[in-house]
Amino acid sequence: MRLVTPIFLVLSTFFLALGLVLPLVRFEKLIFFNETPSLLGIVWALWEKDNALLAVIVALFSIVFPFAKLIAIAFEATVPTDDAWANGIIARLMPILGKWSMMDVMLVALVIFAAKTSGMAQAFTQPGLWFYAGSAILTGLLQMRLRPH
Repeated sequence: MRLVTPIFLVLSTFFLALGLVLPLVRFEKLIFFNETPSLLGIVWALWEKDNALLAVIVALFSIVFPFAKLIAIAFEATVPTDDAWANGIIARLMPILGKWSMMDVMLVALVIFAAKTSGMAQAFTQPGLWFYAGSAILTGLLQMRLRPH
């Protein structure tokens, strides 16, 4: 049982990395045009198309925030229980992270939903989305394991 936390932490980080670089969704426009962007590719395309604000928001919630959660969880897992200063930081930070724990996955799901309902393309999930969601689920399980309430 002592190995569960490190295994989940490593898997969550690995899944997040795969979720960022593997295709999230396959968009089919007509029969001949297919696109399979990754999350990093979507952020970069938004930036290049002069949608800087949207690119920054997507990057914060879907790239920076998940890595911040993983760092905070790793910090919590390795801090000694008698370190009052570190535990105070964790006690303030973890509830904030918990409130936003699935925002990143919901953001990606909204992009897919928007593509499907716009009628401009058909959208099909790809492995990157499943790895991304798997990382979010493992991170949530880690939070519950380290701070059961």
